[in-house]
Amino acid sequence: MTSSLFDLTGRTALVTGSTRGIGAVLADGLARGGATVVLHGRDPDALERRRASLAAEVGADRVRTTCFDVTDHDAVVAAIAALEAAGGVAVLVNTAGVQHREPLVDVAIADVERVLATNLVAPLLIGREVAKGMLERGRGKIVNVGSVQSDLARTGIGPYTAAKGGVR
Repeated sequence: MTSSLFDLTGRTALVTGSTRGIGAVLADGLARGGATVVLHGRDPDALERRRASLAAEVGADRVRTTCFDVTDHDAVVAAIAALEAAGGVAVLVNTAGVQHREPLVDVAIADVERVLATNLVAPLLIGREVAKGMLERGRGKIVNVGSVQSDLARTGIGPYTAAKGGVR
């Protein structure tokens, strides 16, 4: 059911990291607002369970999936190209993210790089690819989800704080 204040009928929304958490909730809201939702995740089984659940509520024709690692540049380019070939993305919501909890003085550089690649670089890369189609169509919206942790950091999440601060 859609509301005249929030009607996305005829638009396609891609929500990264939408198999659970914030991404799942936002994907549900966009679908309820009339959008065709493209759910995203890295785990094909979790993605299918999420698709089936949302499709049961809004209809199978309004829920699609894409499975790729947001930190794999080639996979991002290929996935967005496939979505563009299928009609494009009108709304992108970047919620995919990872956390690594460890004291900053102990955290390995590989863990820092993984958190930064997922939480900071990936939204830029995905946004860049989606924006190309949006520019051609002359419209679109990109939302990058940050975190209050960029301002109110807790002990043990230094890389996450840095990444989300960059998004902010």
